Amino acid sequence: MNFKTAFAALALLAGLAAPGMAQDHSTPHIEKESWSFAGIFGTYDQNQLQRGFQVFREVCSSCHGARLVSFRNLAEEGGPAFSDEQVKALAAEYEIADASADGGVRKGVAADRWPSPFATEQDARDANGGALPPDFSVLAKARGITDAFPFWIFNYFTGYSEGGPDYIHALLNGYHEEVPETAPHNADGTPFQLPEGKYYNDYFPGHAIGMAPPLSDEQIAYEVAEGETEVPMTLEQYSHDVAAYMMWMAEPHLAGRKQTGFVVLLFLVGFAALMYMTKRRIWQGIEH
Repeated sequence: MNFKTAFAALALLAGLAAPGMAQDHSTPHIEKESWSFAGIFGTYDQNQLQRGFQVFREVCSSCHGARLVSFRNLAEEGGPAFSDEQVKALAAEYEIADASADGGVRKGVAADRWPSPFATEQDARDANGGALPPDFSVLAKARGITDAFPFWIFNYFTGYSEGGPDYIHALLNGYHEEVPETAPHNADGTPFQLPEGKYYNDYFPGHAIGMAPPLSDEQIAYEVAEGETEVPMTLEQYSHDVAAYMMWMAEPHLAGRKQTGFVVLLFLVGFAALMYMTKRRIWQGIEH
């Protein structure tokens, strides 16, 4: 393929991608936040995960469950790393449905899964105007953001996988008390009308979200760990911390996976060098 042919192919590819680049400007661009677990060598910040758990427990868990997370997971290395005693005390604060127990309920133990705030799905819908609050277990991996062509290509080289936390952080900061003047018009050109019982959010698809703004400044008094500097009690900080905690719930072994991947890359590089030297040694002095 000569240069002209290659250039024509690239031009054609750019032309085909043009419709995708013409994004809907009614949805603001989601900025990529700075996360301790970003990049090839990223790891979770234990203090941030503990703060994020506090936000989840005091606010989010009143509507959202985390059915894939056990209390004992909170004591695992690489996570919030609470002590075994703290986890046992925390679990004992909750009542777990158990048909074999007296009265059908018992105190929770470390092995129990995080309890759902509602007994049934219908109860959850009845309490939320017909909407079913999503489970938080893997929500940070189920959500993400989309980069326009060709910028998404760089994600393969940077190891970017924080689209879920970036989206969650933006969503929690994207509420408006009233529909802004910059709200997109409907397809027929009429002004945007917010349905009854909905809230306007910049980043939620369609901008009408059923969840009321869950966080606000000074809402939660952080339990500052010994030796830790005071953390701002702001919406920005709360949303950043709970998004990080949700990422840990969705991928608790992220740090270990990155370490394994790095070791594998080193092995492959070393193996390739060994094979190259072996080839040079075998074919040395042989005309070809």
